[in-house]
Amino acid sequence: MSGGAFYLGIDVGTQSLTALLVEVTPAGGDGDSDDRARGIVARAGVRYDSELPAYGTVNGQLPGDDPAIGRVPPCMWLDALDLALHRLGPEACQAVRGVSVSGQQHGSVYLAAGAKRALAALTPDRSLAQQVEPLLSRAEAPIWTDSSTTQECAEIRHALGGAAATAELTGSDTFERFTGPQVRRFARTDPEAWADTAHVCLVSSFVTSVLTGRVAPIDHGDGSGMNLLDIRRLEWSGAAMTATAEGLDRRLAPPCPPWTIVGKIAPYFVSRYGLPASAQVVAGSGDNPCSLVGVGVREPGEAVLSLGTSDTYFGLLKEVAVDPDANGHVFIAPSGHPMSLICFRNGSLAREAVRDRYGLDWPAFDAALRATPPGNDGLMMLPWFEPEIVPRVASPRVVRLGGLTDGPEHAARNCRAVVEGQFLSMRLNSEWMATRPTRIVATGGGSRNRELLQIAADVLGCRVESLEVSDGAALGAALRATGRRICPLPPIGEPGPSVEPRPEAAAIYDAMLPRYAEAQRLAAG
Repeated sequence: MSGGAFYLGIDVGTQSLTALLVEVTPAGGDGDSDDRARGIVARAGVRYDSELPAYGTVNGQLPGDDPAIGRVPPCMWLDALDLALHRLGPEACQAVRGVSVSGQQHGSVYLAAGAKRALAALTPDRSLAQQVEPLLSRAEAPIWTDSSTTQECAEIRHALGGAAATAELTGSDTFERFTGPQVRRFARTDPEAWADTAHVCLVSSFVTSVLTGRVAPIDHGDGSGMNLLDIRRLEWSGAAMTATAEGLDRRLAPPCPPWTIVGKIAPYFVSRYGLPASAQVVAGSGDNPCSLVGVGVREPGEAVLSLGTSDTYFGLLKEVAVDPDANGHVFIAPSGHPMSLICFRNGSLAREAVRDRYGLDWPAFDAALRATPPGNDGLMMLPWFEPEIVPRVASPRVVRLGGLTDGPEHAARNCRAVVEGQFLSMRLNSEWMATRPTRIVATGGGSRNRELLQIAADVLGCRVESLEVSDGAALGAALRATGRRICPLPPIGEPGPSVEPRPEAAAIYDAMLPRYAEAQRLAAG
C-alpha cells in the first residue's frame, strides 16, 4: 500500500466488531489541520452471534430469564478482534500507523490483580481470549442494555443530593445503564469478586489495554458516561466514587484527554498480524463521541440528528451546560468540548405508528407533509406512542391539541402533527444546552426524507445536511487514531438532501413553541 498514512479504527459494537483502515493524506497546507481523510481502504467485520456461536449470544448478549440483565463475555470481543485482524490481512496491517478503539458506551470489564504484568507478556502462540480470560475477576461484563441497577441508581443519587445535583456534578443523573451503578451492584452482590478486582475498565479501555499490553486509562469522553467523572474538572469525583463503592478510587486509573497516546502496539500484534512496532495506540472512547468525529462535527454549534428507531440529538457546546430536569446528558467530545446528548424514544416508532394508522406508505406520508401547511393551522400532537425518555413519560399516550382527531379526515394533519411535535419537543428540550445550532448533520434512516429535514430545519432554525455514513463509530475511531485534538474532517460518506430554514415557516414555529411547552408541562406532569 502506498500514498498517505493509514489509521485503524476498531468499533466494539453491541452485535458486531468492525475494523476500518482509513487513508489520511496532506491536502497541501502547512499543518496537520489541513490533512484530509481520503477514504476507507479496508474493512473487516465480525458478527458475534453467527460467527462466534460458542459464546451463545443473542443479539450480541447472553440470553437469560431476566430482561433487565444485559451481560456479555468480554473474551468474545477479543476473539472477534483476532478474527477481524486476520481478515484485514498482512498488507493492510503492515500499513497501520495508528490505532484507536470505539467501544459501546457504559459497558464495564473487571481485571484481577496481576493483569498488568500478564498483559505485558501476551504471546502470539495463543489467542487473546485464552490469555486474557484468567485475568478477569468477573466472567461477564454488564453492558448498556443492563437495567438491573434501579436500586443502585437511587442510592447513588441520594448520596449525591438528588438528580439535579448528580447531573450538575457528573453531567447526567444516574441511569440504569451507566457504569457507576453497575459497579455498585457488582460490589454489593459479589463482594468476594469485587475484592479480587484491581482494575475497572470500560469496553474501550479494556480493548485498548489489550492492544497496548498495559492497563489503559479511561478517556474523558467515555468516562463522562459513568456517573463518576467531575464534568467540569475532568477528574474522578471523590464524592461520586465514595457513593458508588468502597475502594473504587484505587481501581480507576486517572482519566486522560481523548487524544492521549497510550503507547505503542503490543508485540503480540506485531508478531501475529504484522502491525508495525512503531504504530501508536490512542486512548479509546465511547461510540457516541466517536460518531461525532465520523460525521465531521468538530466545532460548538454543530450538531448531529440521528433519525432512527429513536431520534437522538447531540452536538458540541461552548461550555458545560446541564439539563435542570436531569433528562439529558453531557459527555466530553474527542475535541475536548462538552458534548450534549438527548434521546427521544418516539422517533420512527411514532412516525410509523401514524403511517400505519392510516394505511399509508412512505411516499404517501411525504405527500401528506407537502399537502399541509407549516404550523398545521394550530393542530398539534404530543407523540408519545411509547413511554418517552425526554420528557420522562412512563406510560404511552398521544395527546392531540387544537381540535386534531385521529379520524381519517385528519390523516394528513396527523402526519404533519407527529413530525412537528417531535421537532418542537427536540427544540424545547434542548434549550438547556445554551448553544443554538448553526449546522445539523442528519443521519439514520429518516435522513433521506427531504420533507422531514425541511420541517427540522424550520423548527430548529438552521441548515440541515444529510450524510449517510456507514460504520460511523469505527470511522471516528480511525480518525482519532491520528492522535490530533481536532481530527480531519472526513469527506467520507454519501451526502443526501440539504435544506435551509424558511423564514416564514421558522416564525410560525417560534410562535408555536410556548404553546407546545405549556402542553408538555401539563401532560407530562
